Amino acid sequence: MILAKGTYLEWDGNRVGDITNVDGLERTAEKEDSTTHDDATDGYTESQSGWKTAGDVKVEGNFKPSDADGQIAINTDFDSGAVKTARIVFPGDVAAFSFSGWPSAVKIGGAALKGGIGFSATITPSGKPTLSIGTSTGLTTPFFALSESAVLTPAAANAVYDYVATVLTDVTSITVTPTASAGVITVNGNTVATGVASSAIALGAAGTNTTITIVVTETGKVAKTYTIKVARATA
Repeated sequence: MILAKGTYLEWDGNRVGDITNVDGLERTAEKEDSTTHDDATDGYTESQSGWKTAGDVKVEGNFKPSDADGQIAINTDFDSGAVKTARIVFPGDVAAFSFSGWPSAVKIGGAALKGGIGFSATITPSGKPTLSIGTSTGLTTPFFALSESAVLTPAAANAVYDYVATVLTDVTSITVTPTASAGVITVNGNTVATGVASSAIALGAAGTNTTITIVVTETGKVAKTYTIKVARATA
């Protein structure tokens, strides 16, 4: 038995923070009657699978206003109706459901005297979801390198997924050179060959963070996602 603890939702490549419950993804098929006079047996009808539907996925948790790429991004995409990639990732990356979807409901609030302020959202899938089994190898030595003499914490490693990097104030863009022995690598959604620098990634104003996401995906396996938050020094 695989315990549910550690299951999480990704929205557009970013993990959604402070989630306490993630619905499973239920798939249903319409029943199409295929009975004819020739093949009805003992008065029983025959049927076959018709149109298939992936059911809504609801997530619940504690409201986290600093979760700009997770909860707040879902709230923003509810207003725009944008369709993004979502993933339900099970503990230990043993399996994951990936699907395109759009936020069809968002609730922020609920302030009981005891307990925190709640967050919930419903993601409605569009199209066919994909179940991946097993984990992609991910980044391999030397993992990745940043241009512009960026200072990275902690050191790059295969099983470390969250990083912080700083650059000098006058640096306005940066590139990432990822390395992986297998799979497809994307940097902020753009495919990059192993050992080759990405296109220049523009950085925000001094003192703000710019998120860089590296994803390594092998066919039929759960992707590995690495996130780097890059900040320009304020002085």
